Amino acid sequence: MDFARDRLRHLIEQHPDFYPMYTMQGRWKHTGEAWTHWCDGFLPGMLWIVYGREPQSSPDRVWWRQQAIRYSKPLEPRKHDRDVHDLGFIFMSAYYRWFRLTQDPSLKAVVLEAGNTLALRYQPKGRYLRSFVSAESLFIDIMMNVGIIFYAAIERGDRDLMDIAMRHTLTTRRVLVRGDGSTAHEGLFDADTGELLKQSTHQGYRGDSCWSRGLAWALYGFSSCFGYTRDPRFLRTAEACADYYIEHTPADGVPPWDYDAPPESRDQVDTSAAAIAAAGLFRLGGLIADPLKGMLYDSAARHILGTLCTQYLGKSDAEWEGILKGGVYHIHKKLGVNESVMWGEYFFLEALDAALAPVSG
Repeated sequence: MDFARDRLRHLIEQHPDFYPMYTMQGRWKHTGEAWTHWCDGFLPGMLWIVYGREPQSSPDRVWWRQQAIRYSKPLEPRKHDRDVHDLGFIFMSAYYRWFRLTQDPSLKAVVLEAGNTLALRYQPKGRYLRSFVSAESLFIDIMMNVGIIFYAAIERGDRDLMDIAMRHTLTTRRVLVRGDGSTAHEGLFDADTGELLKQSTHQGYRGDSCWSRGLAWALYGFSSCFGYTRDPRFLRTAEACADYYIEHTPADGVPPWDYDAPPESRDQVDTSAAAIAAAGLFRLGGLIADPLKGMLYDSAARHILGTLCTQYLGKSDAEWEGILKGGVYHIHKKLGVNESVMWGEYFFLEALDAALAPVSG
């Protein structure tokens, strides 16, 4: 965590007011393609995590708060952004954390409006939230974002929002999570009938393979949805994804970028998938009623973190600007492969925050 604080301070001082996505040769600011702008909430989210861990007596506490506000405020207009399916990533990472620390109702209002905007992506015939790609496309990634609709529905007592969130989650469970707990990246539907046509992928090896980051999104996302609803179907799905991750990931806890990748590329790990899985396992372990399973998931999360902290930190390279090496953005587009990626950084810090004892004083 201390190293992460140092890297965040370096990022702010070297690249002020810049919202990075992935490094190139370890450097954040570059001209490489962004593809989509879905990562802007992760930097302020990390700053809120660091601020939340600063003791009241710390001389740096005010500075971290100032920086967290500085990087959060420019995001507010995106509460009306209808072009992305990533409003949960953006606002639950930044504004929701800000609200939790301050209880300012104006901050909650921003989160609720973003949840309402995301719900506008709902496709009634297929019963899912469409991806940014097209109206026929459902991404497993949206499981990480549908939580903001559940939150808005609960806070507003809005049955329509709750119905949208429930239907999307049940559709994703039915069409993207397989019987063994593995996951597909994308489902493609017939726009006229709402019928699922096939499983597909943009970032995995094949449509029928298991892209590891997608599996981690599902593990974490279904755990969160169970937390909002206590629906046992969501818990069973989260457990199935967690069990697949634990059983099929190498002993160190860090998966290949795709579990079905061919031998020539299987050595490429994705530490961002590991970080997401660790954060999701902590969340699932804290929600599950079975104490033994809870201990299993907690232990698995700590094991993953142990590997990430000892083998993948950027501190081994003085020129590396990121926190966590070995992440993958988009292997087919050759974007951010074996680099630091912002979602990996964010969920690594979230998992560290969960593992560390509460701050005193």
